[in-house]
Amino acid sequence: MKKAFIQTFGCQMNEHDSDRIKVLLKRENYEITDNMDEAKLILLNTCSVRENPENKVYSLIGTLKSRKQTEDDLIIGVGGCVAQQEGKNILKRNNMVDLVFGPDNIFHIGEMLAEVKAGNRVVRVAWQERKKKVQNFIPESEIKTGKVKAGKALVSITKGCDNFCSYCIVPYTRGRLVSRDHENILEECSNLINKGAVEITLLGQNVNSYGTEEYGFPELLKDVADIDGLKRLRFTSPYPNDWTNELSDLLTSHPNICNQLHLPFQAGGDNVLKAMKRDHKIKTYLEKMHYLKSINPDIALGTDLIVGFPGETEEDFECTLDVMRQLQFKQVFAYKYSPRPGTKALSLGDTVSRQDKEKRLAKVLDLHQEIAGKLLQADVGKYVSVLIEGKDLFTDNAVKGRTEANTQITIENCDAKSGDLIMAEVTQARAYSLVGKAL
Repeated sequence: MKKAFIQTFGCQMNEHDSDRIKVLLKRENYEITDNMDEAKLILLNTCSVRENPENKVYSLIGTLKSRKQTEDDLIIGVGGCVAQQEGKNILKRNNMVDLVFGPDNIFHIGEMLAEVKAGNRVVRVAWQERKKKVQNFIPESEIKTGKVKAGKALVSITKGCDNFCSYCIVPYTRGRLVSRDHENILEECSNLINKGAVEITLLGQNVNSYGTEEYGFPELLKDVADIDGLKRLRFTSPYPNDWTNELSDLLTSHPNICNQLHLPFQAGGDNVLKAMKRDHKIKTYLEKMHYLKSINPDIALGTDLIVGFPGETEEDFECTLDVMRQLQFKQVFAYKYSPRPGTKALSLGDTVSRQDKEKRLAKVLDLHQEIAGKLLQADVGKYVSVLIEGKDLFTDNAVKGRTEANTQITIENCDAKSGDLIMAEVTQARAYSLVGKAL
């Protein structure tokens, strides 16, 4: 049996797609391997949100040149957002690549491989039709093939995005927003729980844009939370403009919805947000988050930030730091602005110097380390639930897992198994993680 290797770049949506592809490849009589050197099929599931992951893809393809020259049966494929964006240009740029396919085509992987084996170089980047707001983009036959890993499962509830933020390539690589029928989603979630899922994460580029006026994200979130046997429920990533106090109330009132919210605000200056076409003002964002914290003081907040967006002044950047100080984020993903082909922001130029971007990013990271350090230190002595992910490779006789706040924690002197949900006492805070003991 030939072996297949998949390298996944980028977001949890790509991780979900890779899991789906692995199921399909097994039907094509491939064995999935973590060792690229022994694989005869190498697929790269790519991300084009920032420049660096895209560069890594082409660099990795370059390392396969000698193998491709000597192994006639080696197949190299590029999927994901870079594939959707570049299409046949990837084949022109790299004669080692046999297959290019976009996110809408993953369920045709068997057909595409058959074409490659027949001697063709294949490009499949056509969109599925999007005629309705609600459309089951995961085939009925695949609802029961979702994967549970370490007690966790990912469920895609929307695909694409209608917001067209000026810096973002997603609407052009994932298409316009479409939502799955809620019964379709609930059936998949129930099946995953029966397979052993302790925690389910609902996925979407803007997950809380799900649905219609009659049945939207609040209704879906409640219905999934009410499924018998589900211990933890997460969702990512929500969009600030679609976040409501109703959702804050719902998150707070349901004990199995994790007490954690990752809500990207991207920049603290309103003029920067306007240039980003983010459709919200920072005052509104703060009001929503202050309401959530007023009814739920223990909520663990997270966010995404871009520094050095075109036109961002030092005053704008100070507004970003001010938001961080006010809301005390436990988790921050911060990046330097990276111009992306095909986005509206490309026409704005790249007006902030690399040096200023680096300085601003360093300030963000320093402030985050200070805030996160205090928050983690405050966790010492608390009892927390931990979903075990596996052995801790850096500590003898220890396992690692995630708290409800999505903080990584090492549990010492513990032999709990992957997928176990245990209680632990936090005994120590590290820079970005915790240490504890099982109760």
